[in-house]
Amino acid sequence: MKLGLQLGYWGAGLPPHAAEMVVAADEAGYDAVFTAESWGSDVFTPLAWWGSATTRVRLGTAVAQLSARAPTATAMAALTLDHLSGGRVVLGLGVSGPQVVEGWYGAPFGRPLARTREYVSIIRDVLAREAPVTSAGPHYPLPYNGSGADGLGRPLRAITHPLRADLPIWLGAEGPRNVALAAEIADGWQAVYFTAALAEEYNTWLDDGFARAGARRSRADFEVAACATVTVTDDPAAEYDRHRPVIALYAGGMGAATKNFHADLFRRMGYGEVVDEIGARFREGRRAEAAAAVPDELVAQTTIIGDAATIRRRVAEWGDLGVTMLMVGARDAGQVREIATVLAEN
Repeated sequence: MKLGLQLGYWGAGLPPHAAEMVVAADEAGYDAVFTAESWGSDVFTPLAWWGSATTRVRLGTAVAQLSARAPTATAMAALTLDHLSGGRVVLGLGVSGPQVVEGWYGAPFGRPLARTREYVSIIRDVLAREAPVTSAGPHYPLPYNGSGADGLGRPLRAITHPLRADLPIWLGAEGPRNVALAAEIADGWQAVYFTAALAEEYNTWLDDGFARAGARRSRADFEVAACATVTVTDDPAAEYDRHRPVIALYAGGMGAATKNFHADLFRRMGYGEVVDEIGARFREGRRAEAAAAVPDELVAQTTIIGDAATIRRRVAEWGDLGVTMLMVGARDAGQVREIATVLAEN
């Protein structure tokens, strides 16, 4: 199984040890490093800055939010970084959620599947550079001739020739229709919280997408990248407390009470009552209590924590369930190297 390093998005400031971890991943044989964005740090700048110190790893976004940029702007960023890195970019895209899209980007969230399909199509047209790029819309019409337009827009072709027309595009997705769409139109799927308990459902959703007319890839050449913190320890219970606040944030704070895709995912795992409790406490500002409500079992399902033998066994199990890349979170360069060493024995 391939290894990816997931750096995530920043908190209040520059995350410690990130630059050293990227170099360590490059040297330790990781396949890729990934950055993310929410409503603070952006996804491309850290990737370009830290990635400049690497020579081999792929540089991926996990994920670039659709509403942050027009599809042509995202294509420009990807093709630019692809040139600078010598063809090492993986473009991971995601719709985010209404709280961010409407609250931060000031755009409507509606019809996320249709928007994603149109967005990806435009990016592929930019990268193909076979003709001036046009789109009938309705979400990203090119040229734009709607309200307020001067009527002077014309179809354009990228001035810069993309290095790769087939630059890989992955989709971050959690629900059944989104995952199926990834299998239909993308080159890979980024799973935020993978769990063996839902693997059969995940594979059913993926197979639905692969079976659609015109599907871009098959199971044989499609990448499934699962995010998970991997910690080698003889005392797993001591590590669980580190993860409770993060799960509480995703379940209770990364969305509204009536629409939270992460909370929906945890419900599918069988934690509906737990999610209700976490959400209620989080929205009341009782974040420590929300974190305390996250059970050990939920942490254990969505992370890989244990001694070296346990780590190797669990990673092998995920591989048997269809995961082709493990996108690991780590705290420092030493942990990055330790994970690589332990899994090299698989």
